[in-house]
Amino acid sequence: MSTGPDIATTAGVVRGLVDEELGIRTWRGVPFGAPTSGSGRFRAPQQREPWAGVRDATRFAPPAPQPTYSWTDRIIGDEDCLALDIVRPDTDDVLPVVVYLHGGSFIMGSSHERMLRGYSFARTMDAVYVSINFRLGVLGYLDLRSIGEDCVANPAVRDQILALKWVRANIAAFGGDPDRVTLMGESAGGAAVTTLMGVPAVAGLFHRAIAQSPPISMIHSRAQATLWARELVYRMALPRQATLADLRDESAADLVRAGQSMMWHGGELLHLNSCYGPTIDGGVVPDHPLTIFESGGQAQVPLLIGTNSDEASFSKVFYMRTSARSRSALRLLSAFDPAHAPRVLRAYEGATERTQFAELLADALFWAPSVRLAGAHARTAPTWMYRFDYAPAALRWLGLGAMHSLELSAVFGDPTASRTAGLSRFGGMDGYEELTDLIQYHWGSFIHHGHPGEEWPAYDGADDTRPGRATVVFDHDTRALFDPKAAQRRAWEDYRMTEWGNGRPELLEELGMLMQATDLRESRG
Repeated sequence: MSTGPDIATTAGVVRGLVDEELGIRTWRGVPFGAPTSGSGRFRAPQQREPWAGVRDATRFAPPAPQPTYSWTDRIIGDEDCLALDIVRPDTDDVLPVVVYLHGGSFIMGSSHERMLRGYSFARTMDAVYVSINFRLGVLGYLDLRSIGEDCVANPAVRDQILALKWVRANIAAFGGDPDRVTLMGESAGGAAVTTLMGVPAVAGLFHRAIAQSPPISMIHSRAQATLWARELVYRMALPRQATLADLRDESAADLVRAGQSMMWHGGELLHLNSCYGPTIDGGVVPDHPLTIFESGGQAQVPLLIGTNSDEASFSKVFYMRTSARSRSALRLLSAFDPAHAPRVLRAYEGATERTQFAELLADALFWAPSVRLAGAHARTAPTWMYRFDYAPAALRWLGLGAMHSLELSAVFGDPTASRTAGLSRFGGMDGYEELTDLIQYHWGSFIHHGHPGEEWPAYDGADDTRPGRATVVFDHDTRALFDPKAAQRRAWEDYRMTEWGNGRPELLEELGMLMQATDLRESRG
């Protein structure tokens, strides 16, 4: 391994590494934005000030402040987190670019998680791979404008926009083609992709999109944002009259701990929404992504989108009684649309069995919104859809199946980096290498040519011989299905996914009380 080459960016020169054994060049921790601590907290990101000399780009930058996967309150990361990592093959070819947005429930994750470092991915795809850090949780995905005007909505989305602008201005110096940029993400990162497709400020900054398992409906209204802002003040043990200055005086670690508490007490299993996510602000995020797509206002770029068949298999351990599962399912569905919730529930036979409940939850969070978005996008732009069904023998035996994020090991070509790697070794992974080769072929074709291969039928490909809604199912016997789960899809057709709280009067009542307190504070001011 050796240093170099030196690359001149708009802010200064960076020096990376060449790994001759792996056949790649890397530049790590390249800053695209200024630190967001102190007066920069809760505000729009700013460009990094230029530096003199050559900046060392051989080490990763710290991730955004976040909790860990442990049962402790240990916080990692730093508010000086707006940096990106670049990997490319050790050649001088001009290559297409992939900008990757990590997942992590809007509260965790980083550009350099082992799975996402992209060493094998960049080499196999023959592409320039860019993974970025952005603000998370309380610091990135919480709209605090109800507390004070000295902040912005959607700090994390603005970070992502700034990173895309940096890529546009600088990636050619790294051998990337700025006119062949694929925006790609998984889970919360997938939702970031579909959100950015509806953001006017990024027009022309990317030319293809890959959204893997995106929880598209996790978008806040201004009313929801007010609820969560006041909840943060409560969990920080601050007075109701707390200001943004008070929150800026708190340590990032304490804010993240309070935010973690909010996540545990107000997450997806309470009302099919998260306390974190983009907020419809009428500006950067003008409307709900589903609304934008259905009106044709999204970026008209090729889209590859899909989900896993067992996204919510973890939920099989919840609710021992069948009646409890059915009541919980109805309550969850009624958070968005009480009028159509019973129809959806009937499509899953009441969701009384563990597998039915898990399927319903997975479809509500991932599959149903993705199908709706894919159908809308297919009316105006090329669209392809997949479902990932493959699961190692051990995960099938445990009843976990093709769980959330399992496809990443195949996409990135590194089964040892998966969090389930230890389990996957038991019972073997028959057919995994062939499946990985196939998936990487399709993803690579999409990145280079804007389509996943001529043999993959488009999602809107209805004609006299086939019904359309083609979905490629990746498994031991990979195949294309047309309109899979048609009965469930029809049950979701009229279900409103964009208006959280309609069926939960107690939530709106609580929100109203909080807003009254805010109004009282403002009248006193």
